[in-house]
Amino acid sequence: MRGGASAETVLTPVGPLPLSEREFSLFQTLVEREAGIHLGPSKQALLVGRLSRRVRALGLTSFGAYYRFVTSRGNEAERVRMIDCLCTNETHFFREPEHFDFLRQRVFPEWTRRAAQGLMARRVRVWSAGCSTGEEPYSLAMELLSHFPPGSGWEVEVLATDLSTWALERARQGLWPLEKAASIPRPLLRAFMLKGVRSQEGWMQAGPELREVLRFARVNLSDERGWPQGPFELVFCRNVLIYFGAQARAQALSALLRRLLPTGYLFLGHAESLTGTAESARCVAPNVYCARASAPAGASPT
Repeated sequence: MRGGASAETVLTPVGPLPLSEREFSLFQTLVEREAGIHLGPSKQALLVGRLSRRVRALGLTSFGAYYRFVTSRGNEAERVRMIDCLCTNETHFFREPEHFDFLRQRVFPEWTRRAAQGLMARRVRVWSAGCSTGEEPYSLAMELLSHFPPGSGWEVEVLATDLSTWALERARQGLWPLEKAASIPRPLLRAFMLKGVRSQEGWMQAGPELREVLRFARVNLSDERGWPQGPFELVFCRNVLIYFGAQARAQALSALLRRLLPTGYLFLGHAESLTGTAESARCVAPNVYCARASAPAGASPT
């Protein structure tokens, strides 16, 4: 047929599929159980927008059919893909700069002093919990290695975890568009990032020193059984738990604090706090917490 579809062509709709209130309720329960993510009523359009393509890719015609498929035995891989679709992976290098100022001005001098006094081993373990596409853990690795470089006697390890398999793969690659370099301090950019040439022109890649200290793993923050073993000197869990329900958030925060050394620090996002947790913790800087008993001199209670 001139100017139209041939007889063999099958046209399928590309718009969002309808989602009933009952179906949305089922997905709310499923997603919170699987990932700790609470989808409030305002998130119904988000779920439809992010899952409609997946439903059609499987040859299904409704969200009800997709729910039955994704909850069937043996379809664990599809549940992982579903959660991948619903995860928000917004991030950038050196996000919330005041946290990195806190490391430079307070934490690193404290470590240096304590190590010199024999009160601390020259070994640092850091956990970026909810690392997304990697900008946070690579920022931490750059900052740590600039202060405790290889050959200085310090051992640095940065564990980067996320629920999204897609985001983790991007993080492992350590490859970003060159415009992302704008938020990296110039000395650190020169020291640790490689500029792409020829087929990689317009891109930058993490250098070998960064890759040497980074480890990646898929971790579900709503299920402590699969968490890495501590203790850690630093735990960064920023702008992740805002998506959790109140109970799941409180449980995760308590568990994160248990992964810290007594002198360690927990960093949360600007919209998060420890409200609702039973742990004895103290705020020592905006959205930075440590065990109350180990709060450093000069820290103000909140």
